Amino acid sequence: MTTDHESQARQQRRNILFAFAIAGLLYYAYELRAELTLIYVSALAAVVLQPVAKSIMRIRIGKWHPGIGLSVIALILVIVAFIAAFAALAVPPAYRDLRDFIAELPAHAPRILSRVKSLPFMQHLNVNALNAKVQDFATRFATYVFTSAGNWAHSLFALITGMLLTVYFMIEGEKVYAWSLQLVPILHRSRLDRALTRAKVRMGRWLLGQGALMLILGVTSTIVFLSLHIRYAYALGVLMGVFNIIPVVGAMITVSLAILVAAIDSWGRVLGVVVFYAIYSQVETSVLTPRIMQSSVNLPGIAILIALVIGSSLAGIAGAAVSVPTAVLLAVLIEEYLVAGDHPLTVLRPTSSTPAQ
Repeated sequence: MTTDHESQARQQRRNILFAFAIAGLLYYAYELRAELTLIYVSALAAVVLQPVAKSIMRIRIGKWHPGIGLSVIALILVIVAFIAAFAALAVPPAYRDLRDFIAELPAHAPRILSRVKSLPFMQHLNVNALNAKVQDFATRFATYVFTSAGNWAHSLFALITGMLLTVYFMIEGEKVYAWSLQLVPILHRSRLDRALTRAKVRMGRWLLGQGALMLILGVTSTIVFLSLHIRYAYALGVLMGVFNIIPVVGAMITVSLAILVAAIDSWGRVLGVVVFYAIYSQVETSVLTPRIMQSSVNLPGIAILIALVIGSSLAGIAGAAVSVPTAVLLAVLIEEYLVAGDHPLTVLRPTSSTPAQ
């Protein structure tokens, strides 16, 4: 009896210590959520880029072919060249438009509000109060941009750190993954490996598909805004493409901003923006998303929205950006361990048809 009592007491102490350890890990994970998000985003980028690096490794010149290190360096150089070309061609006009928009917002606000007041059911709108709020917002925003140089420097440092982590994961990712699997009991190791491999493929396809959707929306919106002679067309087009990394919500925010800018000049341009986005959203929903995203994500719309809400509340824009691939990972694990349960994936068949004696 004494031995059983002591064994139960030790088990209770272990359970209490384990609960405290889990609580401590969760606390520190929450405190380090920005750093963990950066590591997670870098790992996702490595998942997408590693197959490209392996394709470069298959290039042969005689008997020579590049190793993983040289392939990663070549890939990084190509990406840096693409980013530099984008920065040289798209960033200067977008920055100029955004700067002019901030500077001219106090002057344009009364004209926009007077147009809004001419709409039905808007006659009782207090234009003076709204105009004061808009001007106060413009002043505060300009002050924030000016005083947040340190935040921009921190973001640049985080970007460089993320690029270095991505390179590391591409070169050493398979070793880190194999080492991590060693922490799992051997009986469950192969099953977890299969599930994570499926999740890696789906997450990589999502990132490539989301990048394609961002590029398509950014280019088409810039062309349409330029053809409609909408002010700050370059800035709006770049924002449309960049914010599209947040599904549904990002495009709605930037379209609302485009409508606000179009209202400076005429309702015809507002109508043009609305018609463009209505047509584009239908094309994206019926043609682009099924072809690019559906086979890779395979998640219902409500799951994506819930993931966006949780991700944005935990880690802001970065959390919203990685919320969908995280939902994909969780969906694969749920399918493997909760839906499939403990049922074997294969059924063993007898190797001989001889009846038992």
